[in-house]
Amino acid sequence: MKPIFKKALIIGVGLIGGSLALSARAKGVVREIVGLGRSQRSLQRALELGVIDAVAKDLKEGLQGTDLVVLAMPVGKFEEWALALSQHTLEGVTVTDVGSVKGNLVIKLEEILKGKAVFVGGHPIAGKEKSGVEASQATLFEGALCILTPTPQTPPESLKRVQSLWEGVGSKVSIVDPFLHDKLLALVSHLPHMVAYALVNAVLDADVGGHDPIFYSGGGFRDFSRIAASSEEMWADICLQNRDALVDMLNLYQEKLSELKEKIINGNREALCQTFHRAKEMRGKIA
Repeated sequence: MKPIFKKALIIGVGLIGGSLALSARAKGVVREIVGLGRSQRSLQRALELGVIDAVAKDLKEGLQGTDLVVLAMPVGKFEEWALALSQHTLEGVTVTDVGSVKGNLVIKLEEILKGKAVFVGGHPIAGKEKSGVEASQATLFEGALCILTPTPQTPPESLKRVQSLWEGVGSKVSIVDPFLHDKLLALVSHLPHMVAYALVNAVLDADVGGHDPIFYSGGGFRDFSRIAASSEEMWADICLQNRDALVDMLNLYQEKLSELKEKIINGNREALCQTFHRAKEMRGKIA
């Protein structure tokens, strides 16, 4: 297919940035891909693995001939990189991201880059618990959902190009308001991670007569706790950037947990079965 972008600068070549680079090249969506970031070791590894075509020594070099910039580092660093980008000539450049938080962050990035470059918020729902460029795979986005979060300031042609980028690597694209995105993801992505972290730490802190609880765990614990192996730095940033929506969902979860606790205390078997059946039915609808 004809390339949608001539040259992409991916800042932060980890799992998502690296997978996008591999897929975009394999599908012919981007002609050339350059990597930039704080870890030279990781960038050199990405080069050795053929994930990127070149490593830029700095932002000025990386932006030469670039028409797409992808922010793929932890969301807590987005503003810092946007400010650095704003110090350069960015004519014809589209900036997008792969972060799990949008809302106010999208508004801030638009303000920082106003008059310099177009920003289109993006969030591929395609992560794994493993991180780092070594975990990158060209098929990561095939059949996965990618949410784009334009605002009234987003030029339709820029949105269309970024949508074509993600569709070109195999994603299904959904267009969602940035603030609605944060409420939705707080509930179905951020909250489950918090529950997994809390569960694992509860097991670590439990006193069960000197026995190691993990020794006795089975598939249920392994499956449920899998996402607790995710990057702690990335998830700390997500929590703080999406604080309000996440706290609301934590409150909702605590309410449901309290209801469940009350049914157990009262020995209400029928209410427990109803609660479990309702959850079972919903879970059965998930592919």
